[in-house]
Amino acid sequence: MQDATILITGGTGSFGNTFVPMTLAKYNPKKIIIFSRDEMKQWDMAKKFEGDGRVRFFIGDVRDKDRLYRALDGVDYVVHAAATKIVPTAEYNPFECVKTNINGAMNLIDACIDKGVKRVVALSTDKASSPINLYGATKLASDKLFVAGNSYSGGHDTRFAVVRYGNVMGSRGSVIPFFMSIKDKGVLPITDERMTRFMISLEDGVGLVWHAFEDMIGGEIYVKKIPSMKITDLARVVAPTARQEVIGIRPGEKLHEQMISAEDAYYTYEYPEHFKILPTINGWSTCAKRIKNGKKVPEGFVYASDNNHEWMTDADLQTWIKANDGKIGSV
Repeated sequence: MQDATILITGGTGSFGNTFVPMTLAKYNPKKIIIFSRDEMKQWDMAKKFEGDGRVRFFIGDVRDKDRLYRALDGVDYVVHAAATKIVPTAEYNPFECVKTNINGAMNLIDACIDKGVKRVVALSTDKASSPINLYGATKLASDKLFVAGNSYSGGHDTRFAVVRYGNVMGSRGSVIPFFMSIKDKGVLPITDERMTRFMISLEDGVGLVWHAFEDMIGGEIYVKKIPSMKITDLARVVAPTARQEVIGIRPGEKLHEQMISAEDAYYTYEYPEHFKILPTINGWSTCAKRIKNGKKVPEGFVYASDNNHEWMTDADLQTWIKANDGKIGSV
């Protein structure tokens, strides 16, 4: 991506605020375009990069194909981070969730092919694996669209891949900043004492996207190996003296996160730091160029937050909170 032009949809969110400075430092791209619909978030983000001519801002919505066509002029690489993401919000506003997460994905795929974008990486979620809520179902549909986009592009050179990961530590609206904001009240709400979650830092999420750009042939879904943590342990680390009150699972919420299902296992390969789910279409799941040095996972393999081999310790979380004090929940 050296001297390339990169566009990130939904670029004012938690991921974009981490991806942009890290990518500027590592690759020195010609330009990074922040494409999003919230002018105030763009205003706030622009202050961080004042004087850096490599960072540009573009008001627009992935629902608007014409605006995407204009924004993608001369773009080499795209990161698709725009989505309606809050599970209960999606349950109560299903039509809006579909418009952004599915129709928006279709618009972006068409526009990227027609504009000659080289590579596209779409951000997905654990909730797209065996979905039980609308958000997960729309992201599964989006994943399928981006995978099939490699066929749909025909003779064009545009290639698409997907990265999938779980709870992003410290991101705006996530559990850690929520618990920290109310810990002084002496009571933390716990949806279910058995609940577990994958834990990934924004920096690791950015690294996975970089890897996808470098490794992809087209149609792969990359899944980062990350630790799990029980929600009760997380609450205890954030507020050791607070009482935990069980309030019940919210609409559409899962007890455990899952990123690879038993059905996906037939097409999944393992690598030192990640897994790769290969496309089931066009015989691509047996393509040596896509498999590379991967080792096929056992039949029936499931990668979920409750059966994970790697668990985050209290000390690990305490160290992370201390290192990120002041940034948690700000992006």
